[in-house]
Amino acid sequence: MAQMTVQVVTPDGLKYDHHASFIHAVTKDGQIGILPGHINLIAPLEVEELKVRRVDDESHVDWIAVNGGIIEVKDDFITIVANSAERDRDIDVSRAERAKQRAERVLEEETKRVLEEATKSDRNDDVQRAQIALRRALNRINVGTKIR
Repeated sequence: MAQMTVQVVTPDGLKYDHHASFIHAVTKDGQIGILPGHINLIAPLEVEELKVRRVDDESHVDWIAVNGGIIEVKDDFITIVANSAERDRDIDVSRAERAKQRAERVLEEETKRVLEEATKSDRNDDVQRAQIALRRALNRINVGTKIR
């Protein structure tokens, strides 16, 4: 059976290293499915889940919460470089829920302030940071609650 090697690397080191028969990722341009023999490519990733179908058991799927980054496909070797990444089994869902609540609270407060005051760049930065934190928390919750 044809296979690919998949590695997910973060500043903390190698987070994932397995052989796969299929990968699903979400790039800035949309969803992508990768099978062995895929053309070489490099693409920026969204904050989204990564689905990896393992070659050792076709019914086994690994889910990884990837917080942005870059995917490179070259000669059946897939490298994902991300600021952070967590496998579903490693995610503390209650911690992610708390992060989600904090981000939602900040977004709500900052949205009220922006509406009350003239738009200020520092407020916009706070809103953008909260939106990113919310997307990351939701991604972790989604991956952390996958049926295993």
